[in-house]
Amino acid sequence: MTRVVLLGAPPGPIAFPPPGGRPALSAAVTLTSLPGAPTAYDRLLTQAAALDPEPTTIARPGDAAAYHRPYGRVVESRDVAGDLRALADVAEATEAAGDNLLILPADSLVHDELIYQITKAKRAALALIARPERDENAPVEEVPIEEAVPEIGSEFLEGLPLRTRAGRGRIISVGTAYHAVTRPNAALLGPLHLHQRHLATLAEAARDLAEMAHLFGPEDDVTELLVLGLVRRGVSVGRRGRRDLFFRRVRSQAEADEALAEMAGYDEDRARLDNAVKGADGFFTTFFVSTYSRFIARWAARRGLTPNQVTLISIALGLLAAGAFATGTRWGGVAGGVLIYFAFVFDCVDGQVARYARKFGVLGAWLDATFDRFKEYAVFVGLAVGATVSGQFGDGEGVWTLALVALALQSVKHLLDFSFGAANRRRAPVPLPTLDLTVADDRPLREALEERRASRSTGVRGLLRLWTKAGKFRPVHWARKMIVFPIGERFAAIAITAAIFDPRVTFLTLIIWGGVAATYTLTGRLLRSLA
Repeated sequence: MTRVVLLGAPPGPIAFPPPGGRPALSAAVTLTSLPGAPTAYDRLLTQAAALDPEPTTIARPGDAAAYHRPYGRVVESRDVAGDLRALADVAEATEAAGDNLLILPADSLVHDELIYQITKAKRAALALIARPERDENAPVEEVPIEEAVPEIGSEFLEGLPLRTRAGRGRIISVGTAYHAVTRPNAALLGPLHLHQRHLATLAEAARDLAEMAHLFGPEDDVTELLVLGLVRRGVSVGRRGRRDLFFRRVRSQAEADEALAEMAGYDEDRARLDNAVKGADGFFTTFFVSTYSRFIARWAARRGLTPNQVTLISIALGLLAAGAFATGTRWGGVAGGVLIYFAFVFDCVDGQVARYARKFGVLGAWLDATFDRFKEYAVFVGLAVGATVSGQFGDGEGVWTLALVALALQSVKHLLDFSFGAANRRRAPVPLPTLDLTVADDRPLREALEERRASRSTGVRGLLRLWTKAGKFRPVHWARKMIVFPIGERFAAIAITAAIFDPRVTFLTLIIWGGVAATYTLTGRLLRSLA
């Protein structure tokens, strides 16, 4: 379960303050173009209640009455220090309950799908950021980052201070009115999701930051302070942008009206559908299946088909393919190739239905993992039977031997994959450098990160780092995807070779390519184990 905290006290007026010099409460901003014309706070509270039946709102005493609703609870706080201590209390209670925590500014206007993606991300700590648009004609920065001087950023993006240094995969450093940061390039928008294992660190950092509250400016956001505390305590805080989804903080009725008009231009359902497709699929799956399978998944989900029912369709097609191969005829090979292709298509569709409809279950995961192997091995048997029935290979003993070798090779490869995955999950991550919150600039942190990077750039780690960097080139990226011989490539190899050639060619392809894949995979596993 995910507990939700809504921050009802936004930063003080910055950039262009609204009339009156104070942002309007989200409970007083009406979303006029939405059904029922709810307030921004009521809409967000409804979204939060889908995750947590009792969301917590932290608000100033004078504003608390505006946030009271029949469900949820309101915690009063007089200032930023009070906000931080209240968050520490919630974090400790959430950790004790074994739950995760999502923190959202109460003035957020956000798509449901973006909340879902943030809370279901693999990162144990994740923050939403925005970056300024790049000017292609702007001069290139000449000072290398290692020589740059930390600064208290004075620029703003969407009314929030541009005081965050974001790297390729995570937040590197965060600044405030007191903390200088090296070459800031992003603004923290507010949403922050944390796995339960980081909640004790969050609580500790929040209490320490509360003691330093007199050093911060009115523009410093509470979530910005929390991320500062996490990063300086060595927590790897991932970052993501809005991509094709909408998020905006609305501080007045005019901003809300403008944001709603902009939000109407986004296709949330299409983003949800695209998110249903795995981002790390192989070459064949990406270009020859997922280009259209997502639309089958949406069609199936809207008609009430469950992922398990789609899995049964895939199993049935796989068994029909095995039966077609077992006839030993040319047309049987062609039919089997077509059927095994569509068995794989529906094997992709079942997961896409689960992610699109958000219907997950232990049974479905077990069925999917188990019957992928079952279909594959049934096809092996069908091909060997077909070779024997056709009489092209004598009594077929040689083909049966090839079938057993291919089956054994694939079984060993699966064993290696699953066992390494389990062992890797138990491996403690390499700790990140830490820095005391009282240190005003991030130079010591930056220097420690440079030393860490240098130490990881030699020997086996250096070799792996170079190989990882090579993946940014698309040909290398797809070559690496194909060489491991994932299930999409295996089913494609079976379909093509069985339809055009004969079972012996199919098994030889599986053995040769599978042997190369096993060698490559095993080498990589050994190197990563030694790194």
